[in-house]
Amino acid sequence: MDVIDQNALHINGVVYAGQLDGAGGIRPIEAADIAHCDHPCWLHLDIEHQASMEWLNDTPLVPDPLREPLAGNSTRPRINRLPEGALIILRSINFNTEEYPEELIVLRIYITDKLIVTTRRQPIQAVEEILEGLQRKQGPVNSGTWLVEMSDILTDHTSDFIDEMHDRIIALENDLLEQRIPPRGQLAQLRKQLIVLRRYMGPQRDVFSRLASEHLAWMDKDDRRRMQDIADRLGRGIEDIDGGIARTAVIADEINSLTAEAINRRSYTMSLMAMVFLPTTFLTGLFGVNLGGIPGGNMRYGFSLFCLLLVLLVLGVAWWLKRRKWL
Repeated sequence: MDVIDQNALHINGVVYAGQLDGAGGIRPIEAADIAHCDHPCWLHLDIEHQASMEWLNDTPLVPDPLREPLAGNSTRPRINRLPEGALIILRSINFNTEEYPEELIVLRIYITDKLIVTTRRQPIQAVEEILEGLQRKQGPVNSGTWLVEMSDILTDHTSDFIDEMHDRIIALENDLLEQRIPPRGQLAQLRKQLIVLRRYMGPQRDVFSRLASEHLAWMDKDDRRRMQDIADRLGRGIEDIDGGIARTAVIADEINSLTAEAINRRSYTMSLMAMVFLPTTFLTGLFGVNLGGIPGGNMRYGFSLFCLLLVLLVLGVAWWLKRRKWL
Protein backbone atom coordinates (compact mmCIF):
# COMPACT_ATOMS: atom_id res chain seq x y z
CA MET A 1 0.00 0.00 0.00
CA ASP A 2 1.78 3.11 -1.24
CA VAL A 3 -0.92 5.60 -0.35
CA ILE A 4 -3.89 5.74 1.98
CA ASP A 5 -7.08 7.57 1.17
CA GLN A 6 -7.23 10.48 3.59
CA ASN A 7 -10.98 10.08 3.86
CA ALA A 8 -10.46 6.52 5.10
CA LEU A 9 -8.43 7.96 7.99
CA HIS A 10 -11.05 10.52 8.99
CA ILE A 11 -13.02 9.49 12.10
CA ASN A 12 -15.36 11.54 14.20
CA GLY A 13 -14.33 11.26 17.83
CA VAL A 14 -10.85 9.87 17.23
CA VAL A 15 -8.57 10.36 20.24
CA TYR A 16 -5.57 11.13 18.05
CA ALA A 17 -4.60 10.80 14.41
CA GLY A 18 -1.21 11.66 12.97
CA GLN A 19 1.61 10.53 10.73
CA LEU A 20 5.15 9.85 11.93
CA ASP A 21 7.58 12.15 10.16
CA GLY A 22 10.56 9.76 10.26
CA ALA A 23 12.59 12.13 12.43
CA GLY A 24 11.11 11.35 15.84
CA GLY A 25 8.12 13.66 15.43
CA ILE A 26 4.53 13.48 14.27
CA ARG A 27 2.41 15.68 12.06
CA PRO A 28 -1.34 15.88 11.46
CA ILE A 29 -2.60 13.87 8.55
CA GLU A 30 -2.95 16.37 5.75
CA ALA A 31 -6.49 17.17 4.65
CA ALA A 32 -5.74 16.21 1.05
CA ASP A 33 -7.03 13.50 -1.21
CA ILE A 34 -4.28 11.10 -0.18
CA ALA A 35 -1.81 10.64 2.65
CA HIS A 36 1.54 9.47 1.35
CA CYS A 37 2.85 6.48 3.24
CA ASP A 38 6.54 7.20 3.37
CA HIS A 39 5.98 6.93 7.12
CA PRO A 40 3.21 5.14 9.06
CA CYS A 41 -0.03 6.80 10.10
CA TRP A 42 -1.20 6.31 13.69
CA LEU A 43 -4.87 6.29 14.68
CA HIS A 44 -5.74 6.04 18.38
CA LEU A 45 -9.43 5.24 18.93
CA ASP A 46 -11.78 5.09 21.89
CA ILE A 47 -14.05 2.12 21.18
CA GLU A 48 -16.58 3.43 23.67
CA HIS A 49 -17.28 6.12 21.05
CA GLN A 50 -19.90 5.12 18.51
CA ALA A 51 -18.10 6.77 15.59
CA SER A 52 -14.95 4.76 16.30
CA MET A 53 -16.94 1.53 16.29
CA GLU A 54 -18.58 2.45 13.01
CA TRP A 55 -15.19 3.21 11.46
CA LEU A 56 -13.77 -0.13 12.62
CA ASN A 57 -16.73 -1.96 11.11
CA ASP A 58 -16.56 -0.16 7.76
CA THR A 59 -12.93 0.75 7.06
CA PRO A 60 -11.06 -1.17 4.33
CA LEU A 61 -7.77 -0.53 6.17
CA VAL A 62 -8.40 -3.20 8.83
CA PRO A 63 -8.72 -6.88 7.76
CA ASP A 64 -12.10 -8.44 8.50
CA PRO A 65 -10.77 -11.03 11.00
CA LEU A 66 -9.37 -8.22 13.17
CA ARG A 67 -12.42 -5.97 13.44
CA GLU A 68 -13.96 -7.84 16.35
CA PRO A 69 -10.71 -8.39 18.31
CA LEU A 70 -9.87 -4.68 18.06
CA ALA A 71 -13.22 -3.80 19.60
CA GLY A 72 -13.93 -6.96 21.56
CA ASN A 73 -13.59 -8.01 25.17
CA SER A 74 -10.52 -10.22 24.88
CA THR A 75 -8.08 -9.13 27.58
CA ARG A 76 -5.32 -11.73 27.62
CA PRO A 77 -2.05 -10.52 26.02
CA ARG A 78 -1.45 -12.25 22.69
CA ILE A 79 -0.22 -11.72 19.14
CA ASN A 80 -1.87 -12.82 15.89
CA ARG A 81 0.26 -12.50 12.78
CA LEU A 82 -1.44 -11.92 9.44
CA PRO A 83 0.02 -11.32 5.98
CA GLU A 84 -1.05 -7.68 6.20
CA GLY A 85 0.39 -7.10 9.69
CA ALA A 86 -0.14 -8.21 13.26
CA LEU A 87 -2.76 -7.88 16.00
CA ILE A 88 -1.20 -7.38 19.42
CA ILE A 89 -3.08 -7.17 22.73
CA LEU A 90 -1.15 -5.77 25.70
CA ARG A 91 -2.02 -4.78 29.27
CA SER A 92 -1.13 -1.54 31.03
CA ILE A 93 -1.11 -0.54 34.70
CA ASN A 94 -4.24 1.44 35.52
CA PHE A 95 -3.15 4.94 36.50
CA ASN A 96 -6.72 6.25 36.36
CA THR A 97 -7.42 5.15 39.94
CA GLU A 98 -5.11 4.99 42.94
CA GLU A 99 -7.16 2.33 44.70
CA TYR A 100 -7.20 -0.39 42.04
CA PRO A 101 -4.09 -0.10 39.84
CA GLU A 102 -4.12 -3.88 39.36
CA GLU A 103 -7.24 -3.55 37.17
CA LEU A 104 -5.06 -3.53 34.08
CA ILE A 105 -6.14 -1.58 31.00
CA VAL A 106 -6.21 -3.28 27.61
CA LEU A 107 -4.35 -1.79 24.66
CA ARG A 108 -5.20 -3.37 21.31
CA ILE A 109 -2.86 -2.75 18.38
CA TYR A 110 -3.13 -3.45 14.68
CA ILE A 111 0.23 -2.62 13.13
CA THR A 112 1.78 -2.76 9.67
CA ASP A 113 4.65 -0.92 8.09
CA LYS A 114 2.24 1.84 6.94
CA LEU A 115 -0.53 1.90 9.54
CA ILE A 116 -0.88 1.71 13.31
CA VAL A 117 -4.36 1.45 14.79
CA THR A 118 -4.72 1.35 18.58
CA THR A 119 -7.96 1.06 20.54
CA ARG A 120 -8.77 1.66 24.19
CA ARG A 121 -11.67 1.84 26.63
CA GLN A 122 -9.86 3.97 29.22
CA PRO A 123 -7.03 6.51 28.96
CA ILE A 124 -3.62 4.85 28.80
CA GLN A 125 -0.63 6.73 30.18
CA ALA A 126 1.85 4.94 27.91
CA VAL A 127 0.07 6.36 24.85
CA GLU A 128 0.29 9.85 26.31
CA GLU A 129 4.02 9.41 26.92
CA ILE A 130 4.57 8.26 23.34
CA LEU A 131 2.69 11.32 22.07
CA GLU A 132 4.72 13.64 24.32
CA GLY A 133 7.94 12.16 22.94
CA LEU A 134 6.72 12.61 19.37
CA GLN A 135 5.75 16.22 20.05
CA ARG A 136 9.29 16.84 21.37
CA LYS A 137 10.77 15.24 18.23
CA GLN A 138 12.16 12.42 20.37
CA GLY A 139 9.72 9.67 19.50
CA PRO A 140 9.71 6.61 17.24
CA VAL A 141 10.50 6.95 13.56
CA ASN A 142 8.67 3.91 12.15
CA SER A 143 6.31 1.10 13.10
CA GLY A 144 9.05 -1.08 14.57
CA THR A 145 10.48 1.57 16.88
CA TRP A 146 6.93 2.65 17.82
CA LEU A 147 6.10 -0.86 19.01
CA VAL A 148 9.41 -1.20 20.85
CA GLU A 149 8.97 2.13 22.66
CA MET A 150 5.37 1.33 23.56
CA SER A 151 6.44 -2.06 24.96
CA ASP A 152 9.32 -0.42 26.82
CA ILE A 153 7.07 2.15 28.50
CA LEU A 154 4.48 -0.47 29.47
CA THR A 155 7.24 -2.58 31.00
CA ASP A 156 8.64 0.44 32.85
CA HIS A 157 5.22 1.08 34.38
CA THR A 158 4.91 -2.57 35.37
CA SER A 159 8.40 -2.55 36.93
CA ASP A 160 7.59 0.59 38.92
CA PHE A 161 4.39 -1.00 40.21
CA ILE A 162 6.27 -4.18 41.17
CA ASP A 163 8.85 -2.08 43.05
CA GLU A 164 6.04 -0.30 44.88
CA MET A 165 4.50 -3.61 45.95
CA HIS A 166 7.96 -4.81 46.99
CA ASP A 167 8.30 -1.78 49.29
CA ARG A 168 4.86 -2.50 50.76
CA ILE A 169 5.89 -6.09 51.47
CA ILE A 170 9.03 -4.88 53.25
CA ALA A 171 6.89 -2.47 55.33
CA LEU A 172 4.61 -5.35 56.35
CA GLU A 173 7.59 -7.52 57.27
CA ASN A 174 9.06 -4.72 59.40
CA ASP A 175 5.72 -4.26 61.18
CA LEU A 176 5.58 -7.96 61.96
CA LEU A 177 9.09 -7.86 63.41
CA GLU A 178 7.76 -5.26 65.84
CA GLN A 179 4.72 -7.43 66.60
CA ARG A 180 2.33 -5.07 64.77
CA ILE A 181 -0.42 -6.79 62.78
CA PRO A 182 -1.50 -4.92 59.59
CA PRO A 183 -5.09 -3.68 59.20
CA ARG A 184 -7.62 -6.22 58.03
CA GLY A 185 -7.67 -6.64 54.23
CA GLN A 186 -4.32 -4.92 53.53
CA LEU A 187 -2.41 -8.14 52.95
CA ALA A 188 -5.29 -9.66 50.96
CA GLN A 189 -5.36 -6.67 48.60
CA LEU A 190 -1.60 -6.82 48.10
CA ARG A 191 -1.72 -10.54 47.39
CA LYS A 192 -4.58 -10.02 44.92
CA GLN A 193 -2.57 -7.37 43.06
CA LEU A 194 0.41 -9.70 42.80
CA ILE A 195 -1.68 -12.62 41.53
CA VAL A 196 -3.56 -10.52 38.95
CA LEU A 197 -0.32 -8.99 37.71
CA ARG A 198 1.30 -12.43 37.46
CA ARG A 199 -1.64 -13.75 35.47
CA TYR A 200 -1.26 -11.18 32.69
CA MET A 201 2.44 -10.36 32.71
CA GLY A 202 3.44 -13.95 31.94
CA PRO A 203 1.60 -13.97 28.59
CA GLN A 204 2.78 -10.41 27.92
CA ARG A 205 6.39 -11.50 28.29
CA ASP A 206 5.69 -14.32 25.82
CA VAL A 207 4.29 -11.74 23.36
CA PHE A 208 7.48 -9.69 23.62
CA SER A 209 9.64 -12.78 23.19
CA ARG A 210 7.71 -13.81 20.10
CA LEU A 211 8.02 -10.30 18.63
CA ALA A 212 11.77 -10.56 19.21
CA SER A 213 11.95 -13.89 17.37
CA GLU A 214 9.47 -13.17 14.55
CA HIS A 215 11.02 -11.73 11.41
CA LEU A 216 8.43 -9.02 10.82
CA ALA A 217 9.23 -6.84 7.82
CA TRP A 218 8.79 -3.59 9.75
CA MET A 219 11.11 -4.61 12.62
CA ASP A 220 14.84 -4.59 12.00
CA LYS A 221 17.54 -6.46 13.90
CA ASP A 222 18.01 -3.67 16.44
CA ASP A 223 14.26 -3.55 17.14
CA ARG A 224 14.21 -7.29 17.76
CA ARG A 225 17.21 -7.05 20.07
CA ARG A 226 15.58 -4.29 22.09
CA MET A 227 12.34 -6.27 22.25
CA GLN A 228 14.22 -9.27 23.64
CA ASP A 229 15.77 -7.01 26.28
CA ILE A 230 12.27 -5.84 27.23
CA ALA A 231 11.06 -9.44 27.45
CA ASP A 232 14.01 -10.33 29.69
CA ARG A 233 13.36 -7.31 31.92
CA LEU A 234 9.70 -8.24 32.26
CA GLY A 235 10.78 -11.80 33.01
CA ARG A 236 12.85 -10.55 35.94
CA GLY A 237 9.84 -8.59 37.10
CA ILE A 238 7.74 -11.76 36.98
CA GLU A 239 10.34 -13.49 39.13
CA ASP A 240 9.96 -10.66 41.65
CA ILE A 241 6.19 -11.14 41.53
CA ASP A 242 6.58 -14.85 42.26
CA GLY A 243 8.90 -14.01 45.14
CA GLY A 244 6.38 -11.46 46.41
CA ILE A 245 3.57 -14.03 46.34
CA ALA A 246 5.72 -16.44 48.36
CA ARG A 247 6.63 -13.70 50.84
CA THR A 248 3.00 -12.71 51.34
CA ALA A 249 2.24 -16.36 52.13
CA VAL A 250 4.94 -16.28 54.82
CA ILE A 251 3.54 -12.98 56.13
CA ALA A 252 0.05 -14.50 56.31
CA ASP A 253 1.42 -17.47 58.29
CA GLU A 254 3.23 -15.10 60.64
CA ILE A 255 0.07 -13.02 61.14
CA ASN A 256 -1.85 -16.19 61.99
CA SER A 257 0.89 -17.19 64.43
CA LEU A 258 0.87 -13.77 66.11
CA THR A 259 -2.92 -13.82 66.34
CA ALA A 260 -2.96 -17.33 67.80
CA GLU A 261 -0.18 -16.37 70.21
CA ALA A 262 -2.10 -13.29 71.36
CA ILE A 263 -5.26 -15.37 71.90
CA ASN A 264 -3.32 -18.02 73.82
CA ARG A 265 -1.64 -15.36 75.92
CA ARG A 266 -4.98 -13.78 76.84
CA SER A 267 -6.50 -17.18 77.58
CA TYR A 268 -3.51 -18.03 79.78
CA THR A 269 -3.83 -14.74 81.65
CA MET A 270 -7.55 -15.30 82.26
CA SER A 271 -6.84 -18.82 83.49
CA LEU A 272 -4.25 -17.52 85.96
CA MET A 273 -6.65 -14.83 87.17
CA ALA A 274 -9.31 -17.48 87.72
CA MET A 275 -6.81 -19.62 89.63
CA VAL A 276 -5.77 -16.69 91.83
CA PHE A 277 -9.33 -15.83 92.81
CA LEU A 278 -10.69 -19.36 92.97
CA PRO A 279 -9.94 -19.85 96.74
CA THR A 280 -11.37 -16.42 97.58
CA THR A 281 -14.49 -17.21 95.54
CA PHE A 282 -14.89 -20.42 97.52
CA LEU A 283 -14.53 -18.65 100.86
CA THR A 284 -16.88 -15.80 99.98
CA GLY A 285 -19.42 -18.32 98.77
CA LEU A 286 -19.03 -20.36 101.93
CA PHE A 287 -19.29 -17.38 104.28
CA GLY A 288 -22.11 -15.91 102.24
CA VAL A 289 -24.66 -18.53 103.35
CA ASN A 290 -27.29 -17.07 105.61
CA LEU A 291 -27.08 -19.70 108.35
CA GLY A 292 -26.22 -19.42 111.99
CA GLY A 293 -22.84 -20.35 113.38
CA ILE A 294 -20.72 -18.42 110.83
CA PRO A 295 -17.32 -17.84 112.54
CA GLY A 296 -16.79 -14.19 113.41
CA GLY A 297 -20.38 -13.30 112.72
CA ASN A 298 -20.69 -11.51 116.10
CA MET A 299 -17.24 -9.94 116.09
CA ARG A 300 -16.94 -6.18 115.58
CA TYR A 301 -13.99 -6.50 113.18
CA GLY A 302 -14.97 -9.86 111.73
CA PHE A 303 -15.57 -8.53 108.21
CA SER A 304 -12.27 -6.59 108.16
CA LEU A 305 -10.42 -9.66 109.39
CA PHE A 306 -12.09 -11.75 106.70
CA CYS A 307 -11.10 -9.26 103.96
CA LEU A 308 -7.51 -9.25 105.23
CA LEU A 309 -7.56 -13.04 105.11
CA LEU A 310 -8.74 -12.94 101.51
CA VAL A 311 -5.94 -10.50 100.54
CA LEU A 312 -3.34 -12.73 102.17
CA LEU A 313 -4.81 -15.74 100.41
CA VAL A 314 -4.60 -13.99 97.00
CA LEU A 315 -1.01 -12.94 97.64
CA GLY A 316 -0.16 -16.44 98.75
CA VAL A 317 -1.61 -18.03 95.64
CA ALA A 318 0.17 -15.45 93.45
CA TRP A 319 3.48 -16.19 95.21
CA TRP A 320 2.96 -19.90 94.68
CA LEU A 321 2.24 -19.38 90.95
CA LYS A 322 5.31 -17.16 90.66
CA ARG A 323 7.48 -19.79 92.35
CA ARG A 324 6.18 -22.41 89.95
CA LYS A 325 7.01 -19.97 87.09
CA TRP A 326 3.44 -19.80 85.93
CA LEU A 327 3.47 -16.02 86.24
